[in-house]
Amino acid sequence: MFARTTPWPLVALFTAGYLSPYLLPTTVGRLDSGLPVSATQAGAIGSALLLSSAAAGFLLASRVDRIGPRTLARAGLLLAMLGYGGAALTGHVPAVVAGVMTGGFGSGTITAVAATGIAGRRDPHRVTTLGLLGVSALAAAVYLTVPHLGPGHAQPLAAIALTALAVWPLTARLSPRTARTVAVTSGPKLPHLRSGLLLAAAMPCWSAAQNSLWGVSGRIGLTQAHLGEVTVGVVFAVALGAGLLGVVAAGALGPRLGQALPIGLGTVLIAGCIALSASATDLTTFASGEIAWNLLYPVVLSYVIGLAASLDPRGRWAVLVGSASSLGTAVGPMTGSLLSAAAGFPAMGAVLAAGLLAVAVPLTAVALGRRTTTVTTAYPSLTDEPVRLDVAA
Repeated sequence: MFARTTPWPLVALFTAGYLSPYLLPTTVGRLDSGLPVSATQAGAIGSALLLSSAAAGFLLASRVDRIGPRTLARAGLLLAMLGYGGAALTGHVPAVVAGVMTGGFGSGTITAVAATGIAGRRDPHRVTTLGLLGVSALAAAVYLTVPHLGPGHAQPLAAIALTALAVWPLTARLSPRTARTVAVTSGPKLPHLRSGLLLAAAMPCWSAAQNSLWGVSGRIGLTQAHLGEVTVGVVFAVALGAGLLGVVAAGALGPRLGQALPIGLGTVLIAGCIALSASATDLTTFASGEIAWNLLYPVVLSYVIGLAASLDPRGRWAVLVGSASSLGTAVGPMTGSLLSAAAGFPAMGAVLAAGLLAVAVPLTAVALGRRTTTVTTAYPSLTDEPVRLDVAA
């Protein structure tokens, strides 16, 4: 998996960009406990963060080449440092909201650069799995550490800001600009329009279901399963550790199983995990649901991102699908809070599971209809590797 040609700057940017949604439960939970806001309002702040991230992706999907990956990555990292860092240093609610939205826009910018670069690699799935491996490991470390650093909302936000700071030096290895990419069949227009639109339409629903649970998982553990914060943090860390195993397995399997089976069957299994976790009333059930879900979620996500990347070697579909996914991620905390407040956690889990079963159909259909052959061209990608071009649909 760790070849000499591994684009570590892209892996690091992926990790920094995805860290905020991975830390969503502890961020929302600590906003609720550390600020004068209700649980629903805390969920709304989390949604605002992720919505700002999605907006950055939609705005920048076709502009990474034009602006230049190094410039754009540094701008995103700076926004993340200032936004999350500023929100961590204040207890004034409007300032916290402004800070997390600024940081969210930075996270979306970072992710857009990473997604564009990954789509141009010879093996985008391998790079994606490495990025997921990095963010899962880092998030697990944060979940183990934060409960021991005292109360308040600052710790998870500071962790995201410090990650952006740590990634900054690696941007020196990015190209100052991306050379023009040549598409064999598509020209300047988006290729595979029908598949791309179907995937972009399905992903908000897929992500909303995942993050509706993830956004309230902390509250399920604390209030319904009657666990302490330290115990919940350990469960999340173990669950993210299981996610590491899932990512390693996905990287080892690569394209051997195709894309339809991991995406379709994986989504069905995730639906069962969500229902189980949402109905948990004790440690065993809660841990089982969260661990199994976190084992499967990054596996399926890696194949979905790889599928989006295969639709366009310039990375536009990867960024657009990722941003569409972020829209679902953005409404997740609020959706989970509203559903659980109206009907309780078990009913919320049943609704989310049903939605996932429905959305598994179009996702699998896109994967079944996608066949690619790769060639290379002399034009450099974000890290000066030959760009992959799709010849067959």
